[in-house]
Amino acid sequence: MMPLCFVLMPCGTLAAEGGNPTDFDAVFEEIIAPAIRDAGFSMVTGREDAAGGLVNASLLERLLLCDYGIIDVTGENATALFGLGARHAWRPHGTVLLHAAGRPPPFATTLFHTQPYGLTPHGLPARATEDRKALAAHLRNSLLPGIDSPILHLLDEQPIPDIKRLKTDLFRDRATYTESVKEELASARRQGAEAVRAVERRLGDVATAETGVVIDLLLSYRSVKTWQDVIALVGRMSPLLAGTVMVREQYAMALNRVGRSVDAERELLDVVRRHGKSSESLGLLGRVYKDRWEAARKAGDAALAEDMLRKAADTYCQGFEADWRDAYPGVNALTLMEVQTPPDPRRNELLPVVRYAVERRMAAGVPDYWDMATLLELAVLAGDEAAARAALADALTHVREPWEPESTANNLRLIRAARAARGEATAWLAELEAGLLARA
Repeated sequence: MMPLCFVLMPCGTLAAEGGNPTDFDAVFEEIIAPAIRDAGFSMVTGREDAAGGLVNASLLERLLLCDYGIIDVTGENATALFGLGARHAWRPHGTVLLHAAGRPPPFATTLFHTQPYGLTPHGLPARATEDRKALAAHLRNSLLPGIDSPILHLLDEQPIPDIKRLKTDLFRDRATYTESVKEELASARRQGAEAVRAVERRLGDVATAETGVVIDLLLSYRSVKTWQDVIALVGRMSPLLAGTVMVREQYAMALNRVGRSVDAERELLDVVRRHGKSSESLGLLGRVYKDRWEAARKAGDAALAEDMLRKAADTYCQGFEADWRDAYPGVNALTLMEVQTPPDPRRNELLPVVRYAVERRMAAGVPDYWDMATLLELAVLAGDEAAARAALADALTHVREPWEPESTANNLRLIRAARAARGEATAWLAELEAGLLARA
């Protein structure tokens, strides 16, 4: 049976304060995962746990029972550092530390050996082939006789913990099961809501299921837009997982989609109060106010509609200001500024900043649908029909889930309606909107 290798590192692109970004997804896909395959090992990951700051029994189990552990300490991620300590306390060897070259690891000591990897100024792997080969060689050597844990090396008179007593065969079976469930969920999302529900039924008690699988299940329900299933699933999760920021944000999103706007607002305001302002939390809160604006407008309540429109735009603005790298709340703020009567003059200053943010994000990584959709909306807001049509073509080739173009089409509809009311030409906007809805 192939040795198991556990990878603990963040997801996405993160930047240290005052430093360059690190695209951890690219590092994982181009260096770590291929190196593990080259070394002849199988893999389980704790990337979801590191991203959410989650330490639970499942994480500890993987840390202690996997033959190998790869831990990326770039950026001093708290979960990664905790995992390193736990691994060194129980495993005498088989632990590999990674960090970005030029960014010293958070240890002023020679007790730790770390494997560096090169990055471009935009945070992408700069020497992927070389670093992959070096990591694969390090993995092959890391189970040779000897101790790489500085804790167990110093305590040479103490007995080394007997990990073999911890039912490793059962753990291996569960690890293989986890990866197969994720593949099953990917297939279920293409089939629809009932297929996703069938996967959950086969999982049994989600409160004790693997964290990564439960999060994947949550996002699968979001993908097929069964919002009541999202809400119900959160209620069945372990309290620890249900209380994480990511899950609470998705829960609030689902509450809003089923018409429980007040509950969604309360949930998001509490997340902001407890964890501080973020582009994601404030972006979702902006959507709550945006939906209230549309509801008030349809009900003919002009005063409430005007108040909610300005509140939504201001909340989206705060979300963009919380993280200038996230263009999503910025472009939504611009859209709502455009549809105000008269249009909010701040949009003229904000638009180039949002455009710069999305262009830098695209230059630093692999563009996705939302990058292309943002360029489309920015071109529409700037009145550049040629650029908008080109961006539409790019966006349609990057669609992953049907709700994505539907969301963009809704924004274009708002802009089209506001401009039509002002007597501006909107036929080309209707064509763009129809192109997006055809893919929804």
